[in-house]
Amino acid sequence: MDVKTAFLNGELDEEIYMEQPDGFVLDGQEGKVCKLLKSLYGLKQAPKQWHEKFERTLTAAGFVVNEADKCVYYRHGGGEGVILCLYVDDILIFGTNLNVIKEVKDFLSPCFEMKDLGVADVILNIKLLRDDDGGITLLQSHYVEKILSRFGYSHCKPSPTPYDASVLLRKNRRIARDQLKYSQIIGSLMYLASATRPDISFTVSKLSRFVSKPGDVHWKALESFALFEWHWNYGIHYTGHPKVLEGYSDSNWISDADEIKAMSGYVFTHGGGAVSWKSCKQTILTRSTMEAELTTLDTATVEADWLRRLLNDLPVVEKPVPGILMNCDNQTVITKVSSSKDNMKSSRHVQRRLKSVRKMRNSGVIALDYIQTSKNLADPFTKGLSRNVIDNASREMGMRPT
Repeated sequence: MDVKTAFLNGELDEEIYMEQPDGFVLDGQEGKVCKLLKSLYGLKQAPKQWHEKFERTLTAAGFVVNEADKCVYYRHGGGEGVILCLYVDDILIFGTNLNVIKEVKDFLSPCFEMKDLGVADVILNIKLLRDDDGGITLLQSHYVEKILSRFGYSHCKPSPTPYDASVLLRKNRRIARDQLKYSQIIGSLMYLASATRPDISFTVSKLSRFVSKPGDVHWKALESFALFEWHWNYGIHYTGHPKVLEGYSDSNWISDADEIKAMSGYVFTHGGGAVSWKSCKQTILTRSTMEAELTTLDTATVEADWLRRLLNDLPVVEKPVPGILMNCDNQTVITKVSSSKDNMKSSRHVQRRLKSVRKMRNSGVIALDYIQTSKNLADPFTKGLSRNVIDNASREMGMRPT
């Protein structure tokens, strides 16, 4: 469902006045102002007031707000349940049957001016495809076509890999070249990488560091990536099994002479596909591979805790939610976390991260296990790899041709 003029529904808690809008100034009353009775577009607090109004409406109908994500609401009882997700003015409704979904729609329609879009097939520029076995595929092939067409890469010969590891990208010391177009392409790819294409996350993260001043080398790398054989019809396929949340973390410790910070990457899978992933440069300095791996594991553990709390509040998963298995390819980190002794000569922020991960492990939020680097799904999030390695990891993350 789509809410029409959503921000106009917000109710104000304070007195706010506005100047008479251009073209609607009353003759003889030019010095007067308008007192707002309700929220208005352009008001700083308009999104907040709309969200509060929507939340009050749902909680009055028996819905409960998810503690991990305040834009997710659910109601469960009598063997039936419904989950409602809000993104600004777009509402996605899940239900155990069509009757409970219709009941929610009938309740919301009189409260707000809404448009019923029917069965969800596109949400936030993401297509939802259903198969006969009950699986769902999230796809953005139309978005890829739009990007390639907009920037003139539609009819070019494809490249075999998204990133050439032999090319060293360094800060441009000369005049920037087409900075606006470069940033537009990167911005378009960022949404793609964060929504349905985990296989390009590392490349987009790497290229986005040079948005402020791209040079010829950066453009060459970006064009090579744009010509990458995208597999336009690839998406993340969720079969629903296994119903266990599992995580992978990895890092790459300063492979470039110009870099002083390591690269972090993690990915979580559930129901046969990736549900959360990240590829980014670390924000702190680390002195060894072990410290870099520990920093990444700490970041991934925070995400694991949030995902676990999100699932724990939803009635669709069995309770209690078991500890999340975190796979790491560094045995030293696993030994340090499993040990109760603190004999590391490291910085205070590294010590803090060690205690944080250890606390999560001892409280049962996560369980650590060793995995070989060749089987670690987070490895492609930290460095440029061969096509075979990327394809194998993508397949394990649920990416399939539709």
